[in-house]
Amino acid sequence: MPVRPIVLSDNPLLRRKSRRVRRVTPALQQLIDDMVETMRAANGIGLAAIQIGVPERVIIVEVPEENEDENQEHPRPRTLHAVINPELARKSREIEDGIEGCLSIPGWIGEVPRHRAVTVKGLDPQGRAVRIKAEGLLARALQHEIDHCDGILFIDHIKDPEKIWRVVEGEEEAAEAARLV
Repeated sequence: MPVRPIVLSDNPLLRRKSRRVRRVTPALQQLIDDMVETMRAANGIGLAAIQIGVPERVIIVEVPEENEDENQEHPRPRTLHAVINPELARKSREIEDGIEGCLSIPGWIGEVPRHRAVTVKGLDPQGRAVRIKAEGLLARALQHEIDHCDGILFIDHIKDPEKIWRVVEGEEEAAEAARLV
């Protein structure tokens, strides 16, 4: 499972809509495995296939539990969600601002409005129908990755230039935490 290069924001590929996956194959499972390795190597919480140069509607998200203490000695395992052909089936009316970064836009974070809760439908890696009901960070991450499938970057949601910040590359998480305090 190789770590693949991440496509950066100056590449026009990120602005393309990804195509639907027609068949679940062993090659698709290899893509998902590579995405997981790439995301984890980059210390991310989500990745879309387009971010590693594959214009197919495949996303992965792995976020800590809402009540997980990152400083605890033995953190609980995170749940990995891999979704093929993801779609927002339902979204809450409530919108929340939250700080986001992106592996394709290193060194920048911004305050982005997103639906507080969503239901995402699609297929799991075995080709079975799946529905994920999510709130908080998981909902935000799912929306962020589905946007990638549609050629949308988090910076497209930011209308006020005061709501995007340059940070030391690789320290986006620390900067996000500092802004939330």
